[in-house]
Amino acid sequence: MVFNGKLNLSDDVEVVFEKTVTKFGTGAKLDCPKEHMDKQAYILIIKRNGKKRQKTK
Repeated sequence: MVFNGKLNLSDDVEVVFEKTVTKFGTGAKLDCPKEHMDKQAYILIIKRNGKKRQKTK
């Protein structure tokens, strides 16, 4: 639940990882390890004031 811009997760979280949304045809996608196939997931879009995330190696 999001309240006043704060996120409150009451579910048990198994793993947290950061990914970048990439172009896929006329839409977009996120890649995820197949070990998480068929599991429920939340996708959070982070505000960055128009700045793109710097790529890391």
